[in-house]
Amino acid sequence: MSIEKNLRMVNERIINASRRSGRDPGSVRLVAVSKTQPASAVLEAFKAGQLIFGENYAQEFRDKSSQLSGEIEWHFIGSLQSNKVKYLAGLTKLVHSVDRISLARELDKQWEKTGQKCNILLQVNISGEQTKSGTTASQAMQLAREAAQLPNISIRGLMTMPPFFDQPELARPYFRELRRLSQLIAKEKIPEVRMDELSMGMSGDFEVAIEEGATLVRVGSAIFGERHY
Repeated sequence: MSIEKNLRMVNERIINASRRSGRDPGSVRLVAVSKTQPASAVLEAFKAGQLIFGENYAQEFRDKSSQLSGEIEWHFIGSLQSNKVKYLAGLTKLVHSVDRISLARELDKQWEKTGQKCNILLQVNISGEQTKSGTTASQAMQLAREAAQLPNISIRGLMTMPPFFDQPELARPYFRELRRLSQLIAKEKIPEVRMDELSMGMSGDFEVAIEEGATLVRVGSAIFGERHY
């Protein structure tokens, strides 16, 4: 099946999941996860109407984005080493994976050079799995307070990755917990902190994530097929 047809099917599923949960389908945006995909596949999806693409590797992002249209909205969704931030500065619309204050400080420093603000999400390891990145739920509030002090950082919401389940329904409690945490942080009314975005849900479970409040769903294999290594 073509990328265009896959995109159409994913977007239909997003619309249906939104309506099932009484939400406006326009409140959910699709991030097409293009890591390890060639620039040609991104271009094909872009021509089919997809505007937002998510990359996981800083140098791959740098190389790929330089070959593609300036109209593409790039998000960075993978674990990020501080020494790779320079490859993203001023080029990504949203960084989903900020899990520590040292990374937020480096983003602040590199974005200052661009004259822009860096929009970020705080990545929270709701499941507590040691293999997953993310701050803990208990430390997320403190991270929000500290990162909000940085002049070139704008906190827009939270991101999580639940454990992998064959049954999407099993991921629901993790999505629900992230939404609860975002509401707790929002109630604190920390200056410069907005909880507009919840980035959660991937190819196998994005419909459940939408039912639990996701505003950004990160879908790769359901659009592009298996990864290119």
